[in-house]
Amino acid sequence: MSNVYRAHDQLLERMVALKVLHDRYSNDDEYVERFRREARAAARLSHPGIVHVIDRGEQDGHQFIVFEHVPGETLKQLIDREGPLPVDFALELALQIGQALSFAHERGLIHRDVKPQNVLLNGDGRAKVTDFGIARMVDVDGTTGSIVGTSHYISPEQAKGERADTQSDVYGLGAVLYELLSGQVPFPGDNFVAVAMRHVNDPLPSLLEKRPELPLRLVAAVERALEKNPAQRFPSMTAFVDELEACREQLQSGGDEQATQIIRGPVAAEGVTMIRRPEPQKRRLYAWPLVLTLTGLALGAIAAGIFFFGDVTSTGTSGSGGPIRLRAVATYDPYGDQTEHDDMVENSVDGDRTTYWQTESYFNLHALKQGVGIVFDAGRRVSPEEIVVRASGTDLTARIQTGSSPTAVMHIASQTRPVDGTTTFDIVQGVPARYFMLWITQVIGRALVYEVKAR
Repeated sequence: MSNVYRAHDQLLERMVALKVLHDRYSNDDEYVERFRREARAAARLSHPGIVHVIDRGEQDGHQFIVFEHVPGETLKQLIDREGPLPVDFALELALQIGQALSFAHERGLIHRDVKPQNVLLNGDGRAKVTDFGIARMVDVDGTTGSIVGTSHYISPEQAKGERADTQSDVYGLGAVLYELLSGQVPFPGDNFVAVAMRHVNDPLPSLLEKRPELPLRLVAAVERALEKNPAQRFPSMTAFVDELEACREQLQSGGDEQATQIIRGPVAAEGVTMIRRPEPQKRRLYAWPLVLTLTGLALGAIAAGIFFFGDVTSTGTSGSGGPIRLRAVATYDPYGDQTEHDDMVENSVDGDRTTYWQTESYFNLHALKQGVGIVFDAGRRVSPEEIVVRASGTDLTARIQTGSSPTAVMHIASQTRPVDGTTTFDIVQGVPARYFMLWITQVIGRALVYEVKAR
């Protein structure tokens, strides 16, 4: 839409940034109004994290806006030069951007194009958000009718041409933080449409695969910000900022973030994420990507229960050396009809390779609800190192959560990963738990859980 020049304000003897609308748009009322709207929007926002407007006007048919001059580079240039940033620095930048966007949201303005190219770094490294050219008011109703935003950071709802809101900026900041931590955008691609559709349809590539040493709580925050469904993201930019501040505080405390147990999940009130300090034991989590390919013959073998997985029982050992015996006690379906083949739960711990607990049949579980689970009781508080799950299902992904009761299994205790045959979940070593849940986040069709064992 425009060129931006560094200019000298002769009246006040200072450097400024002069943004001039391209001549080819000067006679287009829509572009002129969008340009003027940017000036009006930014002029309403007086915040140290937002580039402020000094003046707006027209001269000889040229529309222009005068901004403060920020003598530095863009955040995108920094990423391109440095690659993945140190965790503390990435967190600090994300917090500064989030605080600026939260300020804008509180004043009724959505950015709609949050990306590293729209973040300037001044001389002392502080982030300042700019380019409110496609911003809109929070209380404007209806759909946009067109796609706005930059595809590498665009929210699924924007990619589909739907109404953008504050949750769209949460997604954008999540994508920026993903890139700050990994050095890569979440969904690379060759053209706008292909990348935008990946934001709509593709599961988020694991941050832990790209950078295994990242704090688990921080990874969980990024994953939540990048949920496809806006209702599953943080309820506001302020809530996202609060969680990032908690991540920073824990990082600064010197604790082992990778061995952190997180209170977050389907029963967390108002989407709040809380934390419990782990025992001083260091363990690193890695992700091993698995590809699930089920032919008609394989599906028949599953139904007949003749896969040769080896014997898997429901016993193991706790951190103190005593055996752990899991007993299946309930299913957990808070987003459905509150039941999920409850009469079959014992089949998941009976040691019989021909029996199983199954979910209902879903065309696409992730598109319908956040997940469904089966809860196990260890009989006492224990700290297993692993939960071994023998299960099958198309596109099946799951994680382990823990809690103090069958209806409060909120602590994320492992990474979310694909399940294919016998799959081992490394358990975060933290506060011991009595109840464990296999929380299934995605499946197409039915998930069949043959056996679950702690060890």
